[in-house]
Amino acid sequence: MNVLNREYWVALFVCCVAVVGLSADQPQWGERYSRNMVSQEKGLPDHFDLVTGLNVKWIADNGTETYSTPVIAGGKVYIGTNNKKPRNENHIGDRGILMCFDEQTGKFLWQLVVPKITTSVYWDWTGAGICSSVTVESNLVYGVSSRGEVVCLDPEGMANGNQGPYTDEARHSTPQGMSVVEVGPKDADILWLYDTIKELGIRQHDSAEASILIDGRFLYLNTSNGVDDTHRHIASPDAPCLIVLDKMTGKLVATDNERIGSNIVHCTWASPSFGVVNGRKLIFYAGPNGVVYGFEPITEVKPEVQKLKKVWWFDFDPTAPKTDVHRYMGNRKESASTIHAMPVFVDGRLYVAGGGDIWWGKRQAWLKCIDATMNGDVTAAAEKWTYPLNRHTLSTPAVWNGLVFTADSGPKIHCVDAATGKPYWTHDVQGEIWSSPLVADGKVYVGTQKREFIVLAASKEKQVISTNMLDSAISATPVAANGTLYVSTYKKLYAFALPKPKE
Repeated sequence: MNVLNREYWVALFVCCVAVVGLSADQPQWGERYSRNMVSQEKGLPDHFDLVTGLNVKWIADNGTETYSTPVIAGGKVYIGTNNKKPRNENHIGDRGILMCFDEQTGKFLWQLVVPKITTSVYWDWTGAGICSSVTVESNLVYGVSSRGEVVCLDPEGMANGNQGPYTDEARHSTPQGMSVVEVGPKDADILWLYDTIKELGIRQHDSAEASILIDGRFLYLNTSNGVDDTHRHIASPDAPCLIVLDKMTGKLVATDNERIGSNIVHCTWASPSFGVVNGRKLIFYAGPNGVVYGFEPITEVKPEVQKLKKVWWFDFDPTAPKTDVHRYMGNRKESASTIHAMPVFVDGRLYVAGGGDIWWGKRQAWLKCIDATMNGDVTAAAEKWTYPLNRHTLSTPAVWNGLVFTADSGPKIHCVDAATGKPYWTHDVQGEIWSSPLVADGKVYVGTQKREFIVLAASKEKQVISTNMLDSAISATPVAANGTLYVSTYKKLYAFALPKPKE
């Protein structure tokens, strides 16, 4: 554990007064706190042409598999990918990569290089790269590496020198047993690092997938703890699923106390959200056991590691199996439910999508609306409505103007009434949908695993505005920031924008 010196932080907080940076930046995945997949951006393109360059601002190369959603802050674009298109000839082979581009031009600025976990492929899936999206606050970048390390990074990378106190970036970026590759100005500068696998005994499964939530001084994130290689056993049942770190130092501040581990269906991949309910702050977390929780937030750093205080809990699928859940692995008719999407908080309600695991569970899923104002076990009382989806879902809902837009692997896009769950329309697409829909500028943007990028009107009446075929599969959520629409496929990062008026 490395702690930044006091002078650095004093200087930083004197000059940094805004949590989210520029007003039109998109410094984390989803809206700040609520996690809603909605942007206030206007003047975004609803069609484009890759051949003629119509509405194409720039295109940058990702690796060959890209699952993280781009984040835009402080004039930079951050995205996790793999190393199949190396930016540094000294780093060849399978690695996790976080790349930083210039927002205006798409110019490559620097990268974080992370060697693979070699325990087994099920710890760090081949070619998956860094799957987590970063969260940027003022002049700091917080993220989770493909090795389950929570890192605090300098947005300038090594271009302005190694800020420290962490100074072992060269060793960190080099696989064990290989000669150390010295760092240069196009490498990441790690300020502090917290290793969840080493410190908490996390048994990461497939990949680390987390989007950090910031509340004041504290970072909230899921741990990616999951099943072992057999998919029928939890190697670390006592490890936490939700943790809290001090953003200034990387010190562990708190963990959940719910003993979720033994009932993790597949992996802990849902990130937390936040809301104010009747004047009370709450942290919302959708667990890998299919239970949604409301926790009191942490308010101070104490000498001991604290336990998050549970305010309420809601069983998303109360009739599903609750014990020995892994004997149902691969059963497409009967299984426990899990939640991979983030819970979205809007006007005192949570909108949550979940059900059978997409790879191993039953072919049932639902979008549910939960009253977030209650206490205790609210399973029987808090459900406002439930809407059956067509099949498994990974998508976080977008709630806008009294409507909820979500997607599943049916494969369908759905529009329902936010107050009642009444369905308005569905739209069939090509290929499963692993990303989340974005609502911006009165439109719904959705990408699919079959390269299809669809733009629809964000209204009760279905209107398909355009359908575009891109170069490769789309797992990342579209993002809007500073008048530009960002769409990441496995292989490319596209910046789409309307032409600026001539002066």
